[in-house]
Amino acid sequence: MSEQLDVTEAEFHAYVDGQLPPARRAAVEAYVTEHPEEAGRLADYDRLNEALHAAFDPVLQEPLPESLHATRPRARGPAPLWRVAAAVGWVALGGLLGWSASWLGAPQTASIEHELVRPATVAHVVYTPEVRHPVEVLAAEEVHLAKWLSKRLGAPVRVPDLNSAGFQLVGGRLLPGSEGAAAQFMYEDASGRRLTLYVRPTPGEPDVAAFRYAVRDGVGVFYWLDGALGYALSGALAREDLLSTARMVYEELSL
Repeated sequence: MSEQLDVTEAEFHAYVDGQLPPARRAAVEAYVTEHPEEAGRLADYDRLNEALHAAFDPVLQEPLPESLHATRPRARGPAPLWRVAAAVGWVALGGLLGWSASWLGAPQTASIEHELVRPATVAHVVYTPEVRHPVEVLAAEEVHLAKWLSKRLGAPVRVPDLNSAGFQLVGGRLLPGSEGAAAQFMYEDASGRRLTLYVRPTPGEPDVAAFRYAVRDGVGVFYWLDGALGYALSGALAREDLLSTARMVYEELSL
């Protein structure tokens, strides 16, 4: 990274982990907006996090060895303050580790959310502010765009028509995914609000047609699986408005 930049390597990692304060998150996002190629690096860090959690999260769920269980009877009477403080600390630590294991660990919903919501919101935040280069292929080449992305993703990719919801297609682009290629379609309404539809293959995952909702960095996301592909519709819209648009996307793709 150039010495002229006011964003450190550590901040890139903290950004991916959701540990940066809002001001520094904005600085990282501004930098990636000016350097779109860095979106691939953020995706690489996501993949690294996923590999680490896959390797070590199961350890968090192992039962405590019998040798570590207390065997002496507890003394009667009030516990010393240090013992109370220690107990509170262990409960807090256990809660934190349990939350981490449940959110980042093996449950299917968490896995799907990690694969769709996180990269979808990163791509949304990176590319929606762009004025000159928001997409790689413009809407005027929609047929070519669909064929190109279908070939790269290894599955038929369709471009939903959201004109009846007031959003016109701007275009689309190819993105790096956790296990290959992903795609993003961008839409814009008359007031300049933008929506993005993130699409990635979901090998080995069962269909989950029901919509799920998440909010990350102020961006609402409805996501679902359908056949060989997973979808995540992102935008700073009210939940009800985003849901109705997500249903429209699903219906468009089901025709």
